Parts: sequence; structure tokens; C-alpha cells
Amino acid sequence: MQFAVALSKIVETESAARAVAEGIRAQLSATPINLVCVFFSAHHAAEADLLASVLARTLRPDLLIGCSGEGVIAGAEELETTPAITVWAAVLPDVNLHPVRSSFSPAHDQFHLSGWPEPGAEEASFLLLADPFTLPIQDILRVMEERYPGTKAIGGLVGGGQEAGMNRLVLDDQVLDGGLVGVRLSGPVDIRPIISQGCRLIGDRFVVTKAERNLIHELGGTSALGRLQAVFESLTEEDRCRAHRALHLGIVIDEHRSRFERGDFLIRNLLGADRTTGAIAIGDVVQEGQTVQFHLRDAESATEDLNSLLETDRVDHRHPPLGALMFSCCGRGRGLFGRQNHDAAATTERLGPIPIAGFFAQGEIGPVGHRNFLHGYTASIALFAERDR
Repeated sequence: MQFAVALSKIVETESAARAVAEGIRAQLSATPINLVCVFFSAHHAAEADLLASVLARTLRPDLLIGCSGEGVIAGAEELETTPAITVWAAVLPDVNLHPVRSSFSPAHDQFHLSGWPEPGAEEASFLLLADPFTLPIQDILRVMEERYPGTKAIGGLVGGGQEAGMNRLVLDDQVLDGGLVGVRLSGPVDIRPIISQGCRLIGDRFVVTKAERNLIHELGGTSALGRLQAVFESLTEEDRCRAHRALHLGIVIDEHRSRFERGDFLIRNLLGADRTTGAIAIGDVVQEGQTVQFHLRDAESATEDLNSLLETDRVDHRHPPLGALMFSCCGRGRGLFGRQNHDAAATTERLGPIPIAGFFAQGEIGPVGHRNFLHGYTASIALFAERDR
């Protein structure tokens, strides 16, 4: 397997496209390319057709996918506001690439699935890029769970536009303004997910004893708001300030575990509270009997979480990553860490100078436990390595 990445900050789209294509060819020479991913800032969205055409014609990959993003990631660089195009190319011998596409019809409340393969026994992974304005991605993930149980999906919600029709998705020589594009990969490649939700646990764990959809009325037989207030009062003054803007609830994914640590929880936003009923609202459906714990998100916790997950991957696997795709929340970056290049630089520091590319997303897709979820404020990373024999 071989990987390459190229970045251009040229404002003019055709010149930038030619520059990144030449950069890839300089690294891979005449080697046939199997998969190309292109990510570009909103500055290039209007000429995405030209961008796709230049890349397809110059690189001649078996499959080209890509999208616009809130920002672009290439190597150890994160370009959050400036014009940029990054191209990531992979030579994947004997790996099967199956392009997929999906759209949604609001009038008929139904999905249109194009190219999705029949379920098979072989291990596979999906890379998914979806438009948040025109496709209910959580419904797609539920369909995938039924059709491909246990299969990993990694990716992000595309960005750069402020309303439906402004974002761009690329599938070979087609440029779309909505829906979903992606690829199913199977065969001799290990695609390992790193899902860094960037939170730390606070307070005690509780069992949900009364709930209705996304409203939690009671935790451990006591009003949920009362539990929340008790946890808040136990915090330091500094953490109380953080909690006003970055308090979340973690839902245990695997209740059969004997102990729960960071990474065992699906993090969801706290949306509000009702002082009259004592209920709190979160950004997901909750069921009675589930175990939950409050979490706090800050730059220090997010840094520690990402570094810890990357180190665990290094220790647990014999084959190191040779390339990676990164889908980082647009709420991370400089806004969370106070400096540029945090996630990309941390990943490069841990993994070495391997080809990394990606974009800042409006939501990140990745597995927690054995299920795929849509996340927020998360860095979802796909590490490509040789498969352990």
C-alpha cells in the first residue's frame, strides 16, 4: 500500500487543481491509483466541476470522492478560513472499492440508495460524506445497522455552505449539491477508527429511572435536574465556568462491561432543563435503565483524549498506520484550542509524517462500541494499515 497527500492554497481553482495533481504524481510516479479523496474550501465550490474533471483526467483513479468543508486538513496543517484544496491518494492492491450514493425525498419520506452492495460475510468499512441539509444521516446509519451489522462507518457532514444547495459532493466526474457519497472498502486493508469525543467524566454515574424520548425526568430515583445541580456544585470554580458552555451527558454503549471509562460513552449535548418538572433535555433518545454520566469538554481534555487514543492504537496493533483521513468538528480547531493545527499536529506527532487529509465537518461519523453514530465536537479519524495476519 502507498499513500500520498498534496495541498494547494492557490485561489484560482484550475491552477490549484493542477498543483495538487502534480504533487500526487510526484510522490506516486506512474503507479496506478485506486482511491482519491479531495476536500476543498467553500472558495472552490462554484468550480467543483472543473476541480473534479482535472483530478479525474490527470490522476485517473479507480474512484474519486470528495466534498467541500468548513476548512481543510492536510498533513500537520489545518486551514480553517483560507482558500485551500487537499488531495489524498491511495494505492490499495487487491482492495475492493464499491462506490455508494444516497439521496432523500422529503415529499415521499424515503431514501434512494444507489450502488449499495448486498450484505456479505467479509469484513468491510465505509467512508461516508453527507450533506446535512438534504439527508437525515442518522436514518441512514440506522438502515446501515440493519443491513450491515457491525460494519464501521467513518466520515463527516460536508460544509462551507449556509443552506441547502450550497455544499458540494464529488463522486468520480459527478458533482452533487446534496445527498451522500461514499465507498465501501473490503479486502487486505485494516481501517481502524479513532473517535475522539474530547470529554472527561465528572460526578457519579446514574441509571435513568424515568425518561420520555430525549427528556430525562429521573436519575437514580431523583429528579435529573437535582442530580445535575449537585454535580455542578461539586465542581471547582474554574470547571463551573466551563460547565456553563461545555457540559454534556455521556450514555454508556455497552451495559455489560464491568467498569466504564472514557470512550465507553456516547457524548450528547445538554439542550435545556425544566425547573418545574425537574427534567433535562439532551440531543438523543434515552431509555430507562441506561447508565449515564455527566461530562465536561475543554481543550485540555480534548488533547488528552486524542493523544491517549492514538497511543492505544500504537500499542494494540503490530502494523502502524500508513495513511489517515481526518474529519474534525468545525467547533474544534482554533475556537476550542486557542491555536491552529491542533488535531492535525497532534496526530502527525504521534503517527509520524504519514499522508493525512480531511476537512472540518458539521458533524462527524464514527463507531462507538459496535454501532455507528453522528457526533459533534469530535475528531473522527480513519487509520489505514496493513491487516494483521
